[in-house]
Amino acid sequence: MFSELIAFIRRVYGDPAGAIPLHAPTFKDLERRYVLDTIDSTFVSSVGEYVNRFEQDLARYTGAVRAVATVNGTTALLAALRLVGVGFQEEVITQPLTFVATANAISHLGAKPIFVDVDRDTMGLSPQALDAFLTESAEKRADGFSYNKKTGNRFAAVVPMHTFGHPCRIEDIVEIASKWNLPVVEDAAEALGSWAGEKHCGTITDIGILSFNGNKVITSGGGGAILTNNQTLGERAKHLTTTARVENSREFDHDEIGYNFRMPNLNAALACAQLERLDELLAEKRKLALSYKKFFDQITWADFAEEPEGTRSNYWLCAVSFKNPANREKLLEALNAAHIQARPVWKLMTELPMYANCQKGPLNNAEWLSKRVVNLPSGVQCVA
Repeated sequence: MFSELIAFIRRVYGDPAGAIPLHAPTFKDLERRYVLDTIDSTFVSSVGEYVNRFEQDLARYTGAVRAVATVNGTTALLAALRLVGVGFQEEVITQPLTFVATANAISHLGAKPIFVDVDRDTMGLSPQALDAFLTESAEKRADGFSYNKKTGNRFAAVVPMHTFGHPCRIEDIVEIASKWNLPVVEDAAEALGSWAGEKHCGTITDIGILSFNGNKVITSGGGGAILTNNQTLGERAKHLTTTARVENSREFDHDEIGYNFRMPNLNAALACAQLERLDELLAEKRKLALSYKKFFDQITWADFAEEPEGTRSNYWLCAVSFKNPANREKLLEALNAAHIQARPVWKLMTELPMYANCQKGPLNNAEWLSKRVVNLPSGVQCVA
């Protein structure tokens, strides 16, 4: 049943027999040159020109007023949540179909995630589900904030995620959240190079985050970034993530509890080189996605996940959804037996033991997708 797909993947990747990974990074001489430059300079840690350069280049590319580089996407999200005022025992609405870091960042602050359904086409937080949940569960009090009728805790933020690089309906989400005085933090960890209309993902709200893990479109080995359109918020983000050290002081003077979330200069050098190649990588990923689309247009047993209307996706991971969920496991077995790496979508957060008892709304779409979605090889390292 899947022999045609196996042959197609091997033909696209120009590899008749070798192992094909899900998404491996690619490096050229530029990356090597920049990294060796940091080693020769001895500035490999938290001080060095590449950190500032990467932040400036990233802000320029995304259109953000300020970008602040961090050690990974999880730390960027944790800091972003604190920057919008999320506190201990407060509640943050997010989606159940996501990588665990989204929920973990909320929990690291002592806050509680609440899970609301996604849309099937975007696989991101559903504005309709969010509106229904807040209408039923929230009450606005005299202080202007919204509280959970069930627990009495304050709703502190909404965190939608741009799944696999496909932009969710972020502007609708922002409109709904604003009615309840809720800040929206964009988890754009997977969405560098993705656009919702004329705006880059992660810049549509006051604050968003990116990830540069080894499996992302570009990588710094480990790394993340906070994006913001508010200069004051950007300055505070930089201060908070660099141990809240008072600038221009010869002493180790700190004015609040901060985080040592700084991206090392060594990682930033790699990130700078990768960012210079971003348009090239995005073009190759789009070429791959179009090839998958043409193949699955002729297939009856699965549908290819296309970019939502009015958006431009980076197609970080190419995904298909099976009409019959039983066929998903059969495909995974067949591809792995052929040394072609593929993986099912994440388990829903509500299925993990630490989040099983969290409050949630109806999760019909998320549950439907969790049984049917598979990610196929999406890297560009050997695309013909």
